[in-house]
Amino acid sequence: MIKYIIVDDEPVAHDIIKEYCDLIPNFKLEKNCYDAIEALDFLAQKEVDLIFLDLNMPKLKGFDFLKTLSNPPKIIVTTAYSEHALEGYELNIVDYLLKPFSFERFIKAINKVQDEGKLEQDKGIRKTEDDSLFLKSEKKYIQVKTNDILFVEALGNYCNVILTNDKISIREKISEVNNILPKGSFIQIHKSFIIAKKHVDEIEGNRIKIKEYTVPIGKTYKMNLKNWLK
Repeated sequence: MIKYIIVDDEPVAHDIIKEYCDLIPNFKLEKNCYDAIEALDFLAQKEVDLIFLDLNMPKLKGFDFLKTLSNPPKIIVTTAYSEHALEGYELNIVDYLLKPFSFERFIKAINKVQDEGKLEQDKGIRKTEDDSLFLKSEKKYIQVKTNDILFVEALGNYCNVILTNDKISIREKISEVNNILPKGSFIQIHKSFIIAKKHVDEIEGNRIKIKEYTVPIGKTYKMNLKNWLK
């Protein structure tokens, strides 16, 4: 079952997306949100698998909303504006639908969501049943306790996973690592850094101290940190 929400200030957009989703098995609408603030309130209480996201909304624009999410679900952008497509893909959206879009085009986007779900089973990160992960480093899988992860640092298409007594390099994007880490225990505070909340020693200015390491706080991620500190 894929649980989804629609974030759009136009009621007709909600009707079209829901009508299309109702034709697809195993899709469940969790919430109609008519601005990003309403969506943030809902996501603070419940998790979803997919967001249909409009860009030009009052209060908080679509991509600004997306940047506040520390662990975003799959995102399909639905908008009348084509000029923001590049920025969307830089934020790892699944697809970019230009309004008005046909059911056939909608299905292509949904197939991408479902294909990504299947591919995650073959990624170099696999969950176990007891608060640990198998990380693929070079040609072997290494079991790592999530409690031992201090932070994750992005290096292009690779990431360094810094542990209490070790460091592991994996060939994964930071967005993929973020999707697999336990929700509530980790927070992205920079486009290149995810930290473990329990290992934070101190926060000063735009820096976080974790043991002997200093991790920067990105401007667009400060809201994540503020929400956590509340």
